[in-house]
Amino acid sequence: MSAGAGPADGWEFRRVTIDDPLVEPLLRELTHEYVTRYGPEAHQEMNRYPAGDFAEPHGVLLLLLEDGEPVAGGAYKRYDDRTAEVKRMWTHSAHRRRGLARRVLAELERTAAAAGYTRFHLTTGPRQPEARNLYLAAGYTPLFDVSADPLTIGPLPFEKHLPVLTTTS
Repeated sequence: MSAGAGPADGWEFRRVTIDDPLVEPLLRELTHEYVTRYGPEAHQEMNRYPAGDFAEPHGVLLLLLEDGEPVAGGAYKRYDDRTAEVKRMWTHSAHRRRGLARRVLAELERTAAAAGYTRFHLTTGPRQPEARNLYLAAGYTPLFDVSADPLTIGPLPFEKHLPVLTTTS
C-alpha cells in the first residue's frame, strides 16, 4: 500500500492472483474493450500468458480498491532480468477520468523497483488513445514516431527507467 491510500480512508492497493474473485471485473471489462476495439480474435489476448507470469517473485497483479470494491488495476510480468512488462491496465468503466490508472501505474512502478527491476516496457494498441496518453503523461518514452497515425504502426511500444532502490543495513 502506498502513502495516502489505506483502508482507513477507503482506498487500498491489494496484490492478488488472477483467480481471485476480485479480478473478475478487470478480466471481463478488459476482454470487452479488446473485442470491441480489435474484433473477436482479441479475446485470445486475455489468455495469452499463464497466471504464474503475474505472480511474485517475477510479477504482480495489483487492484486498487475503493471501499473494498475493485475500481482499477494493472500488472507486470518479467520481460528480462532488469525489465518488467506492464500488462492488464484497467479502470472500471464507472470510475474513469478520476486519475486511477495513473495511481495504479505509479504503484506498479514502485513495486517493480522494490523487486529489483530498473526498467518498464509495455505496448498498447493503436486503438487505445487513452492508454497512449496515459503513458505519455506519466513520463514514458515512446519507442515509435508519435506524429505517425497509430493505425499505421501497430502495437505502440513505450519504456520508462525506474529508480534504482538501495537497501540500507
